[in-house]
Amino acid sequence: MLIRHANAVREVIGLLPAAGQAKRISPLPTSKELFPIGFQEVAGMGLRPKVVCQYLLEKMAIAGIQKVFVLLRPGKWDIPAYLESGAQLDLNLAYLVVQHLQSVAHTLDHAYPFVRDAIIATGFPDILFQPDDAYKHLIRRLHTCQADVVLGVVPFDQPHKGGMVAIDESGRVFQVIEKPLQSELRHSWFIAVWAPVFTEFLHQYLIKLDHQAQQSPSPQSPSSQSPSPQSPRPQQELPLGDVIQAAIAHNMRVEAVVFPTGSYLDIGTPADLVRAVHHFSHWPNSAIP
Repeated sequence: MLIRHANAVREVIGLLPAAGQAKRISPLPTSKELFPIGFQEVAGMGLRPKVVCQYLLEKMAIAGIQKVFVLLRPGKWDIPAYLESGAQLDLNLAYLVVQHLQSVAHTLDHAYPFVRDAIIATGFPDILFQPDDAYKHLIRRLHTCQADVVLGVVPFDQPHKGGMVAIDESGRVFQVIEKPLQSELRHSWFIAVWAPVFTEFLHQYLIKLDHQAQQSPSPQSPSSQSPSPQSPRPQQELPLGDVIQAAIAHNMRVEAVVFPTGSYLDIGTPADLVRAVHHFSHWPNSAIP
């Protein structure tokens, strides 16, 4: 998929971070991204299980995205064995191996040499969300507003589980706070699309963070507030939302597309995994509870 952004025609490429260890719901018989959630009709075969990451990949395909990099750690070879080339999803999949696990932001940055000039669409393979055409709206907003980053946002009443966002009347994001214990904010982001300028910002930000870690080996105390670019969280705890907040502090344009009837569910805890299995076994196309 190609779109025009900042006076250049750029390819839209999906990034799927799948390098995590799923410690909260271990042990599992397979990589978390391949855990069956619901069912699908397969031509000539009837009803078959549907793995969790397929929901995200299908939504990328709906938006016209054709190329996706899956970032995985050594040992998760069941993912390429199952998804293969992506032809069954009308996608072209490629796989990048992440040797050192630090954070989702670091994982995404491993694709930097391959995607530095592209528009990026990313999401989390263990998060189920609605609406199906969410990426279409984000890509359109990135183009029409010439934004640097566009976030997909839904109403959310569990701030300790989400990346809470503050949005002005025009739809511009001026604050992102990851998983605060309490918050007056009422919306959380769940997917993102961004321009090459943010890909470069992410790359340089992590270089600076890694340099600081080498100079100061003692861990810093995590803050309940959004970190400043000068005092990021420790590497292993760095959420992508913190990098987006740092970009806002550097006057980058971050916009939001709010889906008032949208929803999302992270299957990363046993209780939410049970909710997802139950829900998608009965109502695969309805709003996620």
